[in-house]
Amino acid sequence: MINRGNKNILVLLFLVTVFCVYNLVIYTHNDRENPIKLNSDALRGQQLWQNNNCWSCHQVYGLGGYLGPDLTNIYSIPNKGPQYIKAFLNSGVKSMPKFEFSDTEKDDIVAYLKYIDSTGYYPNYEAKFKATGWVELKYKNEK
Repeated sequence: MINRGNKNILVLLFLVTVFCVYNLVIYTHNDRENPIKLNSDALRGQQLWQNNNCWSCHQVYGLGGYLGPDLTNIYSIPNKGPQYIKAFLNSGVKSMPKFEFSDTEKDDIVAYLKYIDSTGYYPNYEAKFKATGWVELKYKNEK
């Protein structure tokens, strides 16, 4: 006969086992795509983005600071794009600090933001949640 204390231990052991098996299945499954690697310009742009702490004010995919706008799709928004981005990088408008990026550095940051823009939409209203816990997204490079 199983007493109450042993029963609780068995239930806990069962739950931990289910949790471990679930995580093993989720994190070892190979149905995820390999991410696209950044080209050298975008990689330098990412490094500039991080070194100048752009995350503290701006968001990408809703993650980051709230002082500046979300820049996930800034590259492809009508009436914006590369020239618009470059104009703001050195201007220091409103609460954005005035940077002194070279033309090459501005091109690199634009390349990074172009890459981010090419990966998807934010907010993505067509996302589907799978029973496995993964989210199926619609990417820009998919038809």
